[in-house]
Amino acid sequence: MTPDLMKAGAQIRLAREHKVAAAGSSGGRSASFGHLNEPGTLDVRHGAILYLDDITVSFDGFKALNALNLTINAGELRCIIGPNGAGKTTMMDVITGKTRPDLGKAFFGSTIDLLRLRENEIASIGIGRKFQKPTVFEHLSVFENLELALKADRGVRSSMFFRLNGEQLDRIGAMLTLIHLKDSAQRNAGLLSHGQKQWLEIGMLLMQDPKLLLLDEPVAGMTDEETERTAELFLSLEGNHSLVVVEHDMKFIGELTQNGKNGKKVTVLHEGSVLAEGLLSEVQANEKVVEVYLGR
Repeated sequence: MTPDLMKAGAQIRLAREHKVAAAGSSGGRSASFGHLNEPGTLDVRHGAILYLDDITVSFDGFKALNALNLTINAGELRCIIGPNGAGKTTMMDVITGKTRPDLGKAFFGSTIDLLRLRENEIASIGIGRKFQKPTVFEHLSVFENLELALKADRGVRSSMFFRLNGEQLDRIGAMLTLIHLKDSAQRNAGLLSHGQKQWLEIGMLLMQDPKLLLLDEPVAGMTDEETERTAELFLSLEGNHSLVVVEHDMKFIGELTQNGKNGKKVTVLHEGSVLAEGLLSEVQANEKVVEVYLGR
């Protein structure tokens, strides 16, 4: 998440009808995704919240993504692993509108064509992204960071006179508890530990009511205790939010996939495509995955 996207996400309304493609009338989607829904609304009646179909991205002849196919179900916590250069970051760039693919389709639910939307519009419809390095307003308090992230349509004039109501105060209070920062509410964000800054940025994303969270190496640089608490946080979000976690820490992947709801999939990317997908135990036993990523 970057500050400009956060600001844009707070200023742009959920639906812009002329920017949304109905599945049955554009993009050539299959009949199973062809239900016509109210423009701008997220339709997950088919079970999935994200569809990537044959996504290909080339940079100077190098295929960062090579006919990538990926489906994420609503409420699912999916872990994505793979060696450096496998295409994980490029995949998230495509989902969030930062990179346009050469080929393929990307849909949010059955009806919202992500390739027709700009970055700020994608942020506003319910897709939040957390980058590897935490982005918070370090000169402001933890509380003020969460206040700024509230999903509200505020112009310059209204922002000058904005006052939190009781419901909003309660919501910030609940978020402080959820991200383990209740005792640091009035502390400047710049004084937080690296792990605490990660939690704060996740909290800022959650204040914007995302339906889908993209989390890029969220526990990199964390202590063991912070990593354990982060796993607990993500597991508590499962079901109410869809989470895509890109991570190299296999211990953390194990904590996420072997706890909470059963049957979590792990997807392994390699050379821009899905190399393997299944339960963690299945992926770890896959000879190709062992060869290109996990080692012997």
